[in-house]
Amino acid sequence: MLVDDSAVVRQVLSAVLSKDPDIEVIASASDPIFAMDKMNQRWPDVVVLDVEMPRMDGITFLKKLMSVRPTPVIICSTLTEKGASTSMQAMAAGAVGIVTKPKAGLKGFLEQDAGEIIQAVKAAASADMRRVKALSMASLNPTAKLSVSEAIPALEARGTVAMSVTTDKLVAIGTSTGGTQALELVLSALNRTTPGMVIVQHMPEKFTAAFADRLNKICPIEVLEAKNGDRVINGRALIAPGGRHMLVKRSGAQYHVEIVDAPPVNRHRPSVDVLFRSVAKCAGANALGVMMTGMGDDGALGMKEMHDAGAETLAQDEKSCVVYGMPKEAVKLGAVDTILPLKDIAGMIEAYGRKNT
Repeated sequence: MLVDDSAVVRQVLSAVLSKDPDIEVIASASDPIFAMDKMNQRWPDVVVLDVEMPRMDGITFLKKLMSVRPTPVIICSTLTEKGASTSMQAMAAGAVGIVTKPKAGLKGFLEQDAGEIIQAVKAAASADMRRVKALSMASLNPTAKLSVSEAIPALEARGTVAMSVTTDKLVAIGTSTGGTQALELVLSALNRTTPGMVIVQHMPEKFTAAFADRLNKICPIEVLEAKNGDRVINGRALIAPGGRHMLVKRSGAQYHVEIVDAPPVNRHRPSVDVLFRSVAKCAGANALGVMMTGMGDDGALGMKEMHDAGAETLAQDEKSCVVYGMPKEAVKLGAVDTILPLKDIAGMIEAYGRKNT
């Protein structure tokens, strides 16, 4: 079901999705009130939802869905700072993905972005909504989030100042569908002595900045949208900017990131494979690779290269994933040393940082 107050957007999205024989657009509505009436007649597998609409905003509607009947929701938002910030609130409330709303040049939108939208809807359809609801409750409820953090083993006391000295270690993380909430759970449990982290979360341009800003406000570590030349240092997590690839480079004993414009890899930009392969090349055995929830196989080959280069590797287990796609493909390639539930990943990262120190 499509819920958007723009008739043009509804028409374009319907045309995009109808190109795939596995997707049926059963209804569209101009606001959540009309949508609820139609959903009572036939409940959709996935809802593509705008956030700014008359009578009821999309976030309020999303929260109602999550409380009454958790349903996969894709947020359809504009490429604006305001839209990105609002979309992050929707992701925290339980949305499983974001697509950018078509702007001018609808023909170009149909030709260029159809695959991305179709894949987002298919990923949403395969999401484990029990996991999504649990993660959204942890994200929105500080008490729930604290109880999850307490379950993570062997956490050290959190420091107050980030270390400025780079060690040889770094942590590379790849994730997609369900990753925004999963990353929040992991990063909020880490202390400022944690090795520097480089992260690819599949997300459109501009939204990564809002996502990093949200995490930076709620996590003890520093979380930034990566810029070309940024250092990878303890207590800092760099998130690849949407629409561009991120690689790790080494200069002496220091790591920094390079942000590049290049074609999509595995249909994604940024791509986990691009990041992981650069880490395998420049860090080798001095890295930890982490594969988390997500649809598809992006990052599996890169993690295998990390593994073969001597890096430690771990994957989120099937039970705690919203979509067990990317971790599954890495496991199938023999690229994974350890498989852990989401609640134990932060503890593993902390333990890795304490080795040989």
